[in-house]
Amino acid sequence: MRKAGLIVGLVVMAFALAFAGVASAQTINWKGQSTWTASDFHQNDPKGVVEKIEAMAGGRLKINMQAAGAIVPAFEVLDAVHKGILDIGNGWPGYWYGKHPAATLFASVPGGPFGMNEQDFMAWYYLAGGQELYNELLQKELKMNVVAFASYSETPEPLGWFKGPVKDVKSFRGLKFRAGGMSAEVFKAMGMTVVTLPGGEIVPALERGVIDAAEYSDTSYDMSVGFADVRKFYHMPSVHQPTGIMEILVNKAKWDALPADLKAVIENACQAMALKFVLMMLDQNSKDLRTLVDKKGVTVVETPRDIMQEILLAWDKVADKYVKENPFFAKVYASQKAFAERIVPYRLVAHPPYDIAAEHYWGKANLYKVQKPK
Repeated sequence: MRKAGLIVGLVVMAFALAFAGVASAQTINWKGQSTWTASDFHQNDPKGVVEKIEAMAGGRLKINMQAAGAIVPAFEVLDAVHKGILDIGNGWPGYWYGKHPAATLFASVPGGPFGMNEQDFMAWYYLAGGQELYNELLQKELKMNVVAFASYSETPEPLGWFKGPVKDVKSFRGLKFRAGGMSAEVFKAMGMTVVTLPGGEIVPALERGVIDAAEYSDTSYDMSVGFADVRKFYHMPSVHQPTGIMEILVNKAKWDALPADLKAVIENACQAMALKFVLMMLDQNSKDLRTLVDKKGVTVVETPRDIMQEILLAWDKVADKYVKENPFFAKVYASQKAFAERIVPYRLVAHPPYDIAAEHYWGKANLYKVQKPK
């Protein structure tokens, strides 16, 4: 009897060890990195994607997603995923603008483009070939061994931080202004003196007077960088970077090796986070703007309409140059225009202006003490 029990116990143990070995063999472990620091609120985007993937994958896919610099420098994430140094990465298409001008059409496009807001842009991305065009850019134009998915719809960026209220285009043009990416070209086309600096150098440059004013990112990021310590006049809104995506990049060889259900898990996790993170940013930015006004002494200034109109005119010139020079830029831009031609006029006539009910109930001047330039 004792011998029989021992045999049964050994058989059970063998099955358990065999099952554990199979389960272990079936678990896929990936290493990943983002372009964001650990303290950056944007790091919640890749963290959220990973959490959703692991929950839906039932333990079959584990991802160690680290912050910028943990494995490679932030701006080398795309190349690292391509080479297989990283299995998965998170970034922003605007960082690859130096590799191809069309990258900006997926990052932050002045004017929408063609008047599109964040929802319109994401509708183009998901429903009118935007995702396919972005992967064509990465895989065929740049020869990158990656597959990309949107994980966030960009928050419109403010015009920036100034010493005092900027009342018109002439005053704006006279400033030495920090801008980055394609936006730098747009502001140069307006006749401005533009300086491109990385994030960590902007506030010290403002403090020393190397530049007069600067734009950077959304309200929460701007606050974390410390703009309010050196400039107190925060101009918003703007049309220089109102739309675009952040991305999940997967090494294509690793992607191709996945079973169909795990591919679906990744794709659906990215779509879910693309919605959730834009809501998180809306919530966080609204809180942080109140903090800037109530506790940091910041004055919110309504950007003069003529400045935004000049930005659009300048963008049209810059975009036209790239359309003539670069066939793939022209292809993406034409796709965006064809979609916007139907969507933007529809929204313009069918959707009520946001300010009517918003100002009726709240009034922007009451909440944020918004100042109109005189």
